[in-house]
Amino acid sequence: MKEKEKKKTLIYVVDDEPDILELISINLVKTGFDVQKFTEAMPMMLALANTKPEMIILDLMLPDSDGMDICKLLRSDIRYSEIPIIMVTAKTDELDVVLGLELGADDYIPKPFSPRELVARIKAVLRREKRKDEQRPKQITIGNVLVIDSSKYEVLAEGKKITLTSTEFMILKLLAEKPGWVFSREKILDLLWGDDKDVFDRTIDVHIKNLREKLGPASHLIKNIRGVGYKLEI
Repeated sequence: MKEKEKKKTLIYVVDDEPDILELISINLVKTGFDVQKFTEAMPMMLALANTKPEMIILDLMLPDSDGMDICKLLRSDIRYSEIPIIMVTAKTDELDVVLGLELGADDYIPKPFSPRELVARIKAVLRREKRKDEQRPKQITIGNVLVIDSSKYEVLAEGKKITLTSTEFMILKLLAEKPGWVFSREKILDLLWGDDKDVFDRTIDVHIKNLREKLGPASHLIKNIRGVGYKLEI
């Protein structure tokens, strides 16, 4: 019987320069990766809804969006926040490099670059992610009441599967990772949205209200600390 073929690591490559896009793709395929190519950011974002890659190679100067904005968007969405991102760009200013890394990029490679260097750095980032993944708990269990499964993006309340928005899931996971800790509204905003000025602290109250309603019998786990914020209490 034929041995089952090992699934290849899927990498999204986003670059509006056809020559660079082809160069990267050819070398990644030769190395054994599976590649999906994009010349713009928005088609890549749409593809993410159906297939999640193991890594994204992201050019900063794209015709339909700024790569920095795309990186920030990905890092703020719990569904995609852990996908490794390597930025490739002609921008070599130190401030651009620092900003890219601060926004959550795992590596930053200036153009022109050698394909061998790119492949080596991709492998290095994937190795780091594999070690992190092995150490990261897949499930958070709160008593016999609540199970939060990050790998499946799933929540069970007293054995019943409940559907949460990405924001509700992020807030619940944040509280559940440190039961008993009190998180102020400002701290929740900072941890989940960073410098996004379009999100206000009182929106946290709305998300918590919706989250409690969906949790049903498990809603009592989320406590409101008057004048401070929220905590998850066992």
